[in-house]
Amino acid sequence: MIIETRAFARAGLLGNPSDGYFGKTISVIIKNFGARVTMYESPELIIEEQAVDTNIFRNLFHLVDSVRLTGYYGGTRLVKAAIKKFWEYCSENHIKLSNKNFTIRYETSIPRQVGLAGSSAIVTAAIRALMQFYNVEIPLPLLPSIVLSAEVDELGINAGLQDRVIQTYEGCVYMDFDKNFINKHKHGIYERLDDTKLPRLYLAYKTDLSKVSGTILNNIKQRFENGDSEVISTLQEIANCAEQGKEAIVDKDYNVLNELIDKNFDLRCKIMNISDSNYELVNTARKCGASAKFSGSGGAIIGIYKDDDMLRKLIVEFRKINARLVKPYIS
Repeated sequence: MIIETRAFARAGLLGNPSDGYFGKTISVIIKNFGARVTMYESPELIIEEQAVDTNIFRNLFHLVDSVRLTGYYGGTRLVKAAIKKFWEYCSENHIKLSNKNFTIRYETSIPRQVGLAGSSAIVTAAIRALMQFYNVEIPLPLLPSIVLSAEVDELGINAGLQDRVIQTYEGCVYMDFDKNFINKHKHGIYERLDDTKLPRLYLAYKTDLSKVSGTILNNIKQRFENGDSEVISTLQEIANCAEQGKEAIVDKDYNVLNELIDKNFDLRCKIMNISDSNYELVNTARKCGASAKFSGSGGAIIGIYKDDDMLRKLIVEFRKINARLVKPYIS
């Protein structure tokens, strides 16, 4: 039997990056792009390499381009970490796994290094495949924490729970990462929101950015841990954007939601360094009349557009700066 599982790209609509600091966020799934994992029983345990995992290059320029786009590591390390964390979960919970091996491979269409959670999608899809293969049920609220542990504890990736929650729950989700609740329950408070109440959203990303996601979050983690009052208060304001945004979505108050999206980005700029290329992306959208904020750590933005005329204008203007616009598929 061949098992196929998927996990999709995501966009933080409001609240990020407060999710890494016990804040609150709202995220949406982006089904335009996804990671797929295929798995079947085999005599040995085999993780099949993809093109980005190999160390064979046409020439020096090919190697340099590969490193610029994907960094020094491919996706097999993510699959390895997912397998290890799945085994540890089963061991800790006294779940006996059947004695059988498998071949596993992944593929992804999620644009690399633009903050659309491509790495966590691979891990999420891999753990879903393992759950099916071994007939193991992991409670939905706990699954994001296991995915996060695979990336943070095993691979040292700088990340928060937000991406893994929305890739697990899908749709549109409000998340409260209250520290005391997480310490007690090992997960946050996750609430599905009606995605049919969302306004007209667009997603745009640079096609020529080549930074490694998870390495550009500046020094706010250190400042937060040192008790920096500016960082702490600003992250609280960003979290409040998500709390207010939840009510705006429920009430379909798109004017308030539009203002909150812009406010979220402006607050982020107070405590984080933003590259000229990322500013260009946001400013291009705003000049067209649309709201804009990072969907993740940079390289992609999400916002609200008013009508088809604005959408066409956005497409034209983004093309001028080597950016692509898509209308997100959420449901």
